[in-house]
Amino acid sequence: MKTRTLGNSGLKVSAIGFGCMGLNFGYAAALGKAESIALIRQTVERGETFFDTAEVYGPYTNEEIVGEALKDVRDQVVIATKFGFAFADGKQTGIDSRPETIRAAAEGSLKRLGIETIDLLYQHRVDPNVPIEDVAGTVKDLIAEGKVRHFGLSEPGAATVRRAHAVQPVAALQNEYSMWTRGPETNGILEACEELGIGLVAYSPLGKGFLTGAMKGAKIPEGDFRKLLPRFTPEAMEKNQALIDRITQIAADRQATPAQIALAWLLAQKPWIVPIPGTTKLSRFEENIAAADLELTEADMAAIGQALTEIDVEGARYPEHLMATVGR
Repeated sequence: MKTRTLGNSGLKVSAIGFGCMGLNFGYAAALGKAESIALIRQTVERGETFFDTAEVYGPYTNEEIVGEALKDVRDQVVIATKFGFAFADGKQTGIDSRPETIRAAAEGSLKRLGIETIDLLYQHRVDPNVPIEDVAGTVKDLIAEGKVRHFGLSEPGAATVRRAHAVQPVAALQNEYSMWTRGPETNGILEACEELGIGLVAYSPLGKGFLTGAMKGAKIPEGDFRKLLPRFTPEAMEKNQALIDRITQIAADRQATPAQIALAWLLAQKPWIVPIPGTTKLSRFEENIAAADLELTEADMAAIGQALTEIDVEGARYPEHLMATVGR
């Protein structure tokens, strides 16, 4: 597996990471604990070193799975997790990044993961009620105490990144970025990363499954969070199929899959971008990581660029109330 370094942090990870959320959270097709652990261990055998989880996934159970799966290879892997939500009766109830909440979340994550230090700790969403300087300062203290190695932010605005970075260097931003979600190109995030030496960890790099080309005519089942997303209404999916058709043709010309083209396109944007697709199938994981060896030509990039320019994506990526939580 090829590796990449997240900005100037020195944190070296697999060129394509593994997003663990979907193993048992968010989607209708969840794996059992034993199956999830087995899959994670199989990915390690194939060279994967970068695993992404969060306390809110479950809540809590995803971290337990990741910790159990990786306990025997702890010194070989990088584990990222996230704080930033309030909970009651085992359910997420809102955003909360007060210093005492951050500390409690970090202690909980350490225990569930069964590790002494969190390699990369993200704020999951910016809390408008807590100055980002207080958040960065709290993580700075956790780093000084040896409980955390690196600080990250998920879905912040560029101004927030700069304010946080002035207090504690930010190693990575985790933002949604893909062929059909290109906000980082226009909202100042890529510029901030370049300027400050921050890596970008791209979540949902396969458009929550849509960019794989495997969802044509699919109906989103109950219990799947995509059912709440504007881009996954039947009407939007039908219109957005035009993008998949173009990418599928480009993939066929390269003897690749649409998913591999989507991941290779992201890798070609910047050397410090690391996509973290998730899957519940080993075969899909193997397909995904093969994209790290797929070098797109100038002609490939031009063809993709033309397709992305000519085809408008139908539907917002989140409902309005969730869009309000990103880019703060």
